[in-house]
Amino acid sequence: MAKIAKKTAPVSKNKGVMTAPDGMVILFTIVNRKKGDLFADLLQGFEVNFQTILSAQGTADREALSLLGLHDSEKAVIVSVLRRDRVNEALAMLEIKFRTVKDGKGIAYTVPLSSTIGVLLYQFLSNKKGGSLG
Repeated sequence: MAKIAKKTAPVSKNKGVMTAPDGMVILFTIVNRKKGDLFADLLQGFEVNFQTILSAQGTADREALSLLGLHDSEKAVIVSVLRRDRVNEALAMLEIKFRTVKDGKGIAYTVPLSSTIGVLLYQFLSNKKGGSLG
């Protein structure tokens, strides 16, 4: 019987978990709920292959909101996965839009994504050829 050679992707020493060599991050963007779709659409231009919008409620009372120049406490939390090489561009765009879009105030921060489970998932999230989840 002939042996069939299997091609394997490089894995870390962490029990088969593939590391993310090109670097990926999770970008959290928190904006007024009514602006959630607008900011999610803007972020799509940075090769974001996974994104979700969560509804959230701020905890500030009306007086605190008024002092900060905010109108309501209903928020959208946009969770996006993107490559590290696109982060500075995305954050710069968000900073401009937070200042120029009416009622577009918000905050954004990133958390490094150090590993993924599965080659296809990594390829899909990082927009690399060869990965298809559909």
